[in-house]
Amino acid sequence: MSSKPYVRVAVGVILRADGAVLLGSRPTDKPWAYWWELPGGKIEPNEQVTEALIRELQEEIAITATQVTPWVRYVHHYPKSTVELHFCQVTAWEGEPNPQENQRLAWYHPHQPTPLAIGPILPATFPVLKWLSLPDRYALSQLGDPADLNHWLERLEHALQQGLRLVQFREPAWENAHPNSPALFQALKQTVALCQRYQARCLLNSVHPLEWLPECDGLHVRSHDATLLPPNLRTQLDSSQLLAMSVHSGADLQLAQRLQTDFVVLGHVLDTPSHPDQPALGWHAFSELAAQAGRPVYAIGGQSLSTLAQAQQHGAHGIAGIRQLL
Repeated sequence: MSSKPYVRVAVGVILRADGAVLLGSRPTDKPWAYWWELPGGKIEPNEQVTEALIRELQEEIAITATQVTPWVRYVHHYPKSTVELHFCQVTAWEGEPNPQENQRLAWYHPHQPTPLAIGPILPATFPVLKWLSLPDRYALSQLGDPADLNHWLERLEHALQQGLRLVQFREPAWENAHPNSPALFQALKQTVALCQRYQARCLLNSVHPLEWLPECDGLHVRSHDATLLPPNLRTQLDSSQLLAMSVHSGADLQLAQRLQTDFVVLGHVLDTPSHPDQPALGWHAFSELAAQAGRPVYAIGGQSLSTLAQAQQHGAHGIAGIRQLL
């Protein structure tokens, strides 16, 4: 076992209504002085994550968090310690953030093109800023046939007008019937172009040729494709491209971690017509697996806008699906 200290920390991702997140500089009397991080602190023995976070935010910045949602559990290895970070989104609080430990505070918007100019950001904070750029809905395509392309584009544009910002191009039926079809490639390009018109991102499913990847904003890997892909896949993507994976078990999550995915889609959570003979995970099993992911998790299977809040209370970043999101 490692001799490095292992520390559990509750971290507040304090979000304003405009999507900006609060960062603070570390005090001069602590390690990594002047580096910027998210507020929070050590979880005491026998203390729950939410209890620790509320206490730490009161001590550090004089606010009382009133709406706290568990988000991502993430383990980061520093040179001299290992830190288990429990990130929680804080979307409501009493009082105004006011530094109590001689630190500085700043609001940062994840969509800013450049990092904060006021100082370096702690390494464990960087993934969070990328995760916050992910929307809470992830829609999968379902054309099935070239004749349905115009209908698909109409449905997609309507969803984009309603705020959809993340799409996966996934057409296994069409791909299996017509491998490397020029018509399918054109459908992909039209889908990507429509997404770009609304500043949305479109990922390519791994059922399709990887040669199409430069047209897209990233790759979504099927669980049974993960072992067939090169282990350095992450380095072959452009820095702006996302890497995601479908997962169904703890073993799948380990593969996703090795591939250094940005997020995963976990399910199916509830009964769904697309998997009539497979038992659903249920929310309890979903929550336990999501806690192992170390990155944002989208719930899939029986999901709709009516289940979004429930999914987030069980550790999901958001929901994914076909019918109910389009």
